[in-house]
Amino acid sequence: MTDPAEAGRRVAEGFVPLLRGVPGFVAYYWVDAGDGVMVSTSVYEDQSGAEESVARAADFVRDNLATLLPNRPQITAGPVLAVG
Repeated sequence: MTDPAEAGRRVAEGFVPLLRGVPGFVAYYWVDAGDGVMVSTSVYEDQSGAEESVARAADFVRDNLATLLPNRPQITAGPVLAVG
């Protein structure tokens, strides 16, 4: 069952604190895009921080979010090219 509000609560209370402990952490965003689509964006100072966050995310999703997400998470990474 997809439940964006509950997923967001679990992310805010459990996952964000884990990410803040990753070296190079800058920011994290969780977005309810509607129709069961949820998007997260993590920003790190370097690639090693981003890679560590992916490992932590895999464990967190498996242990805490799998029943709330309709699809398996997809990971996309790349450098920030513009900031507003």
